[in-house]
Amino acid sequence: MKKWALITGASQGIGYEFAKLFAADGYNLAILARDQPRLQQVADELRARHGVTVKVLTKDLAVPGAAKEIFNELEREQFPISILVNNAGFGFKGAFAELALQGELDLIQVNMTALVELTRLFLTPMLARREGRILNVASIAAFQPGPFMSLYYASKAFVYSFSCALADEVAGTGVTVTVLCPGLTHSQFHARAGLTRKHGLFMNADEVARDGYHALMKGKPVIVSGFMNKLGANIAKALPTRLTTRLAGKMNQSM
Repeated sequence: MKKWALITGASQGIGYEFAKLFAADGYNLAILARDQPRLQQVADELRARHGVTVKVLTKDLAVPGAAKEIFNELEREQFPISILVNNAGFGFKGAFAELALQGELDLIQVNMTALVELTRLFLTPMLARREGRILNVASIAAFQPGPFMSLYYASKAFVYSFSCALADEVAGTGVTVTVLCPGLTHSQFHARAGLTRKHGLFMNADEVARDGYHALMKGKPVIVSGFMNKLGANIAKALPTRLTTRLAGKMNQSM
């Protein structure tokens, strides 16, 4: 019997590339995003190309309770999720005092609260089966504070810390937890965040997804995608926080 993978933020970017990788390996998919027409296109494409079953979930994770609704629906339809990919997330550029508060609260709900809820809900049956994999998408932004995207950076630091701790907690249970830390990636993230920079050390979304996929399947707790991103993350961890904060702030202002 084919296994099921749930991927959030699957309509575009890294999430879409994850969906293609899992479908190519024969996984049935539950794909989730807000954009129903685009999500349906992805589902039709993957069904036709790989012959897998694809369940479309049109949900907004910024709405409290969405994670529980997703879990209940998949449980009711008896789709046992073996792999959970918490990919959905977004950020905003700007001084915290000037950004709309509701947007920042929605960021917290999607990037942190919904991720924690989905992880907790699907972890319990995984542990009972002694089988499962969880991939949480953080960022190299996790390794230093980021002025002018302060809450986004903080949310990714949370995802990184939470995932590393959880990976240790579940060691030996048959369940693994992996955190993926991409850098600048060609996707729709930048347009939504209000970032205009289009040049620099950008990776393609398919490259990032492949790195995350292979690390997940090997049960690695942490993967930083790309050599230059690995180098940057190590430098950020080695330098004084005050310095890395200032450098990140200047970079964010220039984007």
